[in-house]
Amino acid sequence: MSATETLFPGFSEHRVAVGGGVEIFCRVGGSGPAVLLLHGYPQTSAMWHRIAPRLARDHLVVCADLRGYGRSSKPASAPDHASYSKRAMAADMAAAMTHFGAERFFVGAHDRGARVAHRLAADFPTRVRALCTLDIAPTREMYRHTGEAFARAYWHWFFLIQKAPFPERMIGADPEAYWRKKCGSGSAGMTPFAPEALAEYLACFADPETIRGSCEDYRAAAAIDIAHDDADGDAKLSMPVRALWGERGIIGTCFDPLALWRQRAARVEGGPLPGGHYLAEECPDLVLAEFRAFFGRVAAEEEEAAT
Repeated sequence: MSATETLFPGFSEHRVAVGGGVEIFCRVGGSGPAVLLLHGYPQTSAMWHRIAPRLARDHLVVCADLRGYGRSSKPASAPDHASYSKRAMAADMAAAMTHFGAERFFVGAHDRGARVAHRLAADFPTRVRALCTLDIAPTREMYRHTGEAFARAYWHWFFLIQKAPFPERMIGADPEAYWRKKCGSGSAGMTPFAPEALAEYLACFADPETIRGSCEDYRAAAAIDIAHDDADGDAKLSMPVRALWGERGIIGTCFDPLALWRQRAARVEGGPLPGGHYLAEECPDLVLAEFRAFFGRVAAEEEEAAT
């Protein structure tokens, strides 16, 4: 059986052409109000396996692999890293949701996927109904407020942005050892990762193109993504944002996530959950409950405003 059949019962697999020769791999299931779920580094859409099937009982759920990751396309690098900008990655997701007939949708997103979701909400504000982020603060603001403790804990932020092909060669020498070091160094070790999901993560990350694409994701974040943020000026996201983070993780320890999100969004709420970085796999029942409550409340507010 495939990982989708094992981990996402009732879901189907799709490769969606989103323009520019890029295809986005998606797992899709359920029906109802649409929800887009986006994964983090160095994972795939398989990270949602403990949440998506239950959420699909009353939602259309789209779990997408970001460009550069998993089974999605890995476009060529560009000198300014524009091909891996969050703007390009967000446009991928907007096109994918159009393909599935979802003009408006909720977004739940972790780590790198939440950075894509932030740009998606900024560039397509009429389409994103609400955004729930897991264990991040906005990229530009995190760079601005980086101190020693964060730099030591998130060493990969500064390693991966080094000029190609240095990090690619270092990681490529033993991708599995690197993956296990990076992801197993959190407060929960390797325990969050189900064997079937881990097998997919490691198989996808063994591809040199995935290593290159994910490095480009980080290079873009430290360069062109910040330029795009700066170009937004004083504009703030208008839709509701709920920011969640792990109480045993780094984000809440090194930053004030709500304060940083309030610099970028007008309607922000949230708080910590009892876990580390990989919340969707460490405490999926709580994350699912948060998604259901938040998205349900926003839907009710929209309905009330329309009457």
